[in-house]
Amino acid sequence: MEPVRNSFTVDLRRLGVLRELERRGSLARTAEALHLTPSAVSQQLAVLAREVGVPLIVRQGRGARLTGQARVLLEHAEVMAAQWERARADLAAWEEGRRGAVTVGAFSSAVSGLLPDALGRLTEHHPQVRVAVVEAEPPDLFTRLDAGEVDIAVAVDFAAAPPHTDRRYARTDLSTDVLDLALPRDHPCAGRPEVGLRELAGDAWIVGDARSCCGAITRSVCAANGFTPDIRHAVNDWQSLAALVEAGLGVALVPRLAQPLHRPGLVLRTPAGPSPTRHVFAAVRAGSDDDPVLTAVLASLRAAAAAAAAAAAAAAAAGQADRP
Repeated sequence: MEPVRNSFTVDLRRLGVLRELERRGSLARTAEALHLTPSAVSQQLAVLAREVGVPLIVRQGRGARLTGQARVLLEHAEVMAAQWERARADLAAWEEGRRGAVTVGAFSSAVSGLLPDALGRLTEHHPQVRVAVVEAEPPDLFTRLDAGEVDIAVAVDFAAAPPHTDRRYARTDLSTDVLDLALPRDHPCAGRPEVGLRELAGDAWIVGDARSCCGAITRSVCAANGFTPDIRHAVNDWQSLAALVEAGLGVALVPRLAQPLHRPGLVLRTPAGPSPTRHVFAAVRAGSDDDPVLTAVLASLRAAAAAAAAAAAAAAAAGQADRP
C-alpha cells in the first residue's frame, strides 16, 4: 500500500460502496444492496484504497471489517456529501422552489395514510412540483436515499433505521402513531373498551415480517409487556391482516395510519396502560434540507401528519373504539 499522498482523487461512488459496507457488514450483503457482484464490490474498494493510499478493509474468513483509516475516511465523506447536497440545494434555489421533481420513499401505511393528503396539499400550493412515490423500508430505504434514488425517506424509528445521531441525514419529526389492538368481534375481550396486552399472551398473533417496522415494533411491545407472542401468521399487508383477524385466526396491533380497515367482523380496542406508539419521521440527505422543493414537500408532510394525528385523537376522544 502506498503512503497517504498530499493530493488524491476520490470517486464519490466508491465512497458510497464503503459506506454501504459499513451499514451491511459483509461484502455479499453490500453487493446485493447495490445490485453488484461481490467481486465488483471488492474491486471498487481496492481501487479506493489505492486512491487514498491506506488499507480500508481487513478480511475475516468470508467476511470483512473496516479499518480505523476507513472509518476516518467515512467521517470526511459525510462532510463532503453534505457539502455537495448544499451545492445542489443552491442550484435548485435558482428556481425558488416553483418547480421540480421529488421521489418520496415511504413505508406502506405512510403511503396509504399520509401521502395522499400530503401530495394533495402540495399540488394545491405547488402545482409544478412533480412527486413520485416508492414503497420501501429501512435499511433499503436509506440505501436508496444515499444513492439519490429517493430524495425524501419517510420511516419509523426502529432497529433498522439510522440513529438520531447519524450526521448523513437531516430529520423532520412527523407524528407519533398510536397502535390499537385488532380483535375478532366475538373475542372474549372485544366487549371492553381497553384490553391489557398481557391478557392476550395465550392468543395466536398475526404480525408483520420481523424485518418490517410493524413486525419489529409488535414484537418489542409484547416483550415489554412480559411475553413473547405466539406468531401464527406473518403478514405485511394490512387488509390481509385484517381479514385474518376477522376470521378469528389471531389478534394483532394495528397503527392508526393504517386505519380504517373496513371489516365488520373486526373491532379495535385501546391497549390498557401507556399506548404503544411508533415515531414517524422524514429524512433527507444532510445539506439538502435547504432545497426549496424538498422544503415544500416536507411542509406538506408535516401538515398531513398533524391532520391525521388530530383526526385520530378526535376519534379516540369520541369513543369510536370500533373503528371498522
